[in-house]
Amino acid sequence: MPLTLAAAGEEKYIKQVGGRTETRQFLEKLGFVAGTMVTVISEINGNVIVQIKDSRIAISKEMACKIMV
Repeated sequence: MPLTLAAAGEEKYIKQVGGRTETRQFLEKLGFVAGTMVTVISEINGNVIVQIKDSRIAISKEMACKIMV
């Protein structure tokens, strides 16, 4: 399921990162790689705020749809 469907506070493992090559590389640089745990903190104005590793990151809903958990 895409990251956008995860409930706030749920811890999920990333299974796959999709999208174009540039998109995948961008997300990998932010830490979104298969096997990494990610927690959805909240969703505000179409952006998804997530906790990954020791960082909180806001990504667009479009980007979050490309991350499968």
